[in-house]
Amino acid sequence: MIGEKISRILEEAEDVLWEYEATIGGKPNYSIEGFRAITKIFMSALMDKMWELQQSENIEIQDRENMATKLGESVRSLIKTYTDIDSHILYKDKITI
Repeated sequence: MIGEKISRILEEAEDVLWEYEATIGGKPNYSIEGFRAITKIFMSALMDKMWELQQSENIEIQDRENMATKLGESVRSLIKTYTDIDSHILYKDKITI
């Protein structure tokens, strides 16, 4: 599975961030593309863990869909509130497969 394949890379990135924050600190200066990538990774992980919760609690399909929609709206709102970035614009000019 994709999550298993990239988890080690993500853990290495986490280690680099901890080291940076412990030794240098300060603003890391992510590009907008880097921010978009981080947001995608975060959403993928959230949806994965939400799916596990839905499975374990035998949640009905309509409720699952509503939860997924609410999660997306909540993350979009969080990003907008604290960064003034509308996450929908992150993909405006990005060509997807």
